[in-house]
Amino acid sequence: MKLLFIVNPGSGSDDTDFKTVISDFFKSLKHTFEIYQLTKNCNPEQIKTAINQAKADRVIAVGGDGTLKLVAELLKGTKIPLGIIPAGSANGMAKELGIPLDIQKALDLTINGNTKEIHAVVVNDEFCIHLSDIGFNAYIVKKFDDLPQRGMLGYARALWKALWSHHKMEVEFNIGQDTIRSEAAMVVIANATMYGTGVKINPVGKLDDDVFEVILVKKYSFLEILKIRFTNLPFNPEKIECFQTKRLHIKTRNKVHFQVDGEYIGKVNIIEAKLLPAAITVIFNPDAIQQRE
Repeated sequence: MKLLFIVNPGSGSDDTDFKTVISDFFKSLKHTFEIYQLTKNCNPEQIKTAINQAKADRVIAVGGDGTLKLVAELLKGTKIPLGIIPAGSANGMAKELGIPLDIQKALDLTINGNTKEIHAVVVNDEFCIHLSDIGFNAYIVKKFDDLPQRGMLGYARALWKALWSHHKMEVEFNIGQDTIRSEAAMVVIANATMYGTGVKINPVGKLDDDVFEVILVKKYSFLEILKIRFTNLPFNPEKIECFQTKRLHIKTRNKVHFQVDGEYIGKVNIIEAKLLPAAITVIFNPDAIQQRE
């Protein structure tokens, strides 16, 4: 098997020498590999060319959710399995797929992990394989990006700032023939089930079904999130509602913060989202997912 590792050296707060770690791992194996290191102002076309020239059996994104989003979009429709070496601050999609944070175990999965096709969601022309949202969490992502400190401590500081300064929004969206109008703290367009923090915002989500979920968070409620994480009880509909759809149109009264897969996009007042079935093939850890279920 041949693997291509696409490494983002700026991910997270770790100073791991991935080239050395990967080389050492493959020393005693018959598999071959190449490493393509991203530069600060990398051009997606250059990365695409590297993928085409490598002719690898599997392509592995080494970085955080932003790196994964970039590589996933370049592999869209190719059927080439996409793996993850989690090296970001949150690593939400890695946790979704049961990829361990331990780099040796994650490297082993790049070879021995199972593969499956999953769908994606196109949100305002952005390719989303994990979670996109408007409102409170997107504001946290913006604050986090503005901080020099990375990791979970940096995220906690961003959360604290957001709790003090974020305001609710007025949203309107269509699900089928129904129009929903509500005040909201945030609206999540959920392909996956949980954030990198471990908060399970979408308990009914599946990466390979034929819908995505829309989570309407009307009120800030940590108790509701904790309830979903530790019990099988449903959301309280007065605080959080969940809808399923293949297509979505949202408009807000004022412009609101918007993020896709951990990447802050800007402020918007219109969201258009649609399902993209069987968009990419991913490598996952079946044992970890089975234990979680």
